[in-house]
Parts: sequence; structure tokens; C-alpha cells
Amino acid sequence: MLAIIGGTGFSQLSNLRITHRQVMRTPYGEPSGPMTFGTINQRELMFLARHGYGHTIPPHQVNYRANLWALRDQGATSVIAVTSVGSIRADLVPGTLVVPDQIIDYTYGRDFTYFDGKDKAVTHIDFTHPYSEKLRQILLAAVKSANETCVDGGVHAITQGPRLETAAEINRIERDGADMVGMTGMPEAALAKELGLAYATIAVVVNYAAGRGNSRDGVPLETIGTVMNPAMERVRNILERAVELNGD
Repeated sequence: MLAIIGGTGFSQLSNLRITHRQVMRTPYGEPSGPMTFGTINQRELMFLARHGYGHTIPPHQVNYRANLWALRDQGATSVIAVTSVGSIRADLVPGTLVVPDQIIDYTYGRDFTYFDGKDKAVTHIDFTHPYSEKLRQILLAAVKSANETCVDGGVHAITQGPRLETAAEINRIERDGADMVGMTGMPEAALAKELGLAYATIAVVVNYAAGRGNSRDGVPLETIGTVMNPAMERVRNILERAVELNGD
């Protein structure tokens, strides 16, 4: 079954026919909120709002372990995550959709693995390719099916938050090779890999990163909504096609 994790600006799926909601408990605490179950075009799926349905959980306090555990516990085999990002690369103008293929992790202090107890064997996962290529291709096919456009590939830098970055930090992150920057996606992607879940992201560029474009004198937070809202509607259309193409 496919699960969708919604990020900032994406706390519900308007085209989801809800069948029920379920409060979950996991060995790692409570997820961000109740799991929403439903169908799109007769295809079953699950939905979870990463920041809570009232958007009250900041990126560094999301219980990523509980979220992914709960999704798998309820039968998810694939996870598509929606996230908002700032553009570092000049051609990624606000409103652009990106299906990234790489990650650079700048987060710290988050519970980032299921293998950290004294009773757990030392376990390493191969994270060469952090996203499922099969699921990425499904997303790209869904974009085409929905008559939308997106950028195929890109390096997604993930910072701690909740503050935005300085211009100097963005300069450093660009030198490291990143194309876009956000605050979620890690340890989410790694935890999905540990659980054997196929995981991919659709990133919505909602602003230029600090020191870029119209953010040279500061990120205009008050205008992000005007970009985010129509972009998220496009994402909903794409996800509807992705549900049909996933085949789970």
C-alpha cells in the first residue's frame, strides 16, 4: 500500500475519500497525528501530516521514527513524501516541482535510527541512493500523466531548523553540491530505508534560499503562501496519478 506524508502546506489530501482515521501507538511514541485511511480512484492509501494536522510540530521535533514505524505497521510498502524547499540553483524558480535523487544531511540531535539500543546488533544500511529509483520513476510518470512539469533529479540539503539559513550557510551548502534546501526529509529517508520501505520525495520550491533571487535582503516569508498554494494543488493532481501507477 502507498502512504503519503504531507509537509508544510499539505496537511490533507482533498481528493482522498476517507474511510477511517486511526490513532497509533508505537515503540517509539506517538506519530504526528492519527493515520488517515482512504481511497483515490478505488486505490487504497494512507496519509499522515508530518507536522500534525494543525501544523504545530516543528521539523526538529517531528517523531520521524514513530511516523515511519506506524506506516509500515499498517501495511505501507511505499512512501511518497511532500516537502517544501528553498531554491539554491538559479533555474529552480519558486513554484518549481522537483523529484530529487540525492541528499546531504545537516541535521543533528534527531532520533535517526532504529538500531541504537544496547540490545541491538550494529547494523549499517547502504544509503548510496537515498531514494527508491522505482518510486521516483513512478512519480515522474505521474507528473507526465497529470500534464505537469517537474525537474528530474537534484541534491536536497536538509538543515536543522526551525530558523532559516544565513546567506553564508547557503553559500557553503551550495559549495557542498546542493541544489535546494529544506528542514525535513532526514532522518525520514534513512528510517524508511531501515524499514525496507520504498521512499521518494516531491519537493516544492516555495522561495529562494537566503542570499538568492528575491531573498538577497531576506526571505519574504509573507509571500510564500501565494507560491505554495497553487503548487500544492499541482502536487495533489500528481499524487492522484501516482496512486494509480504505483500498483500496490
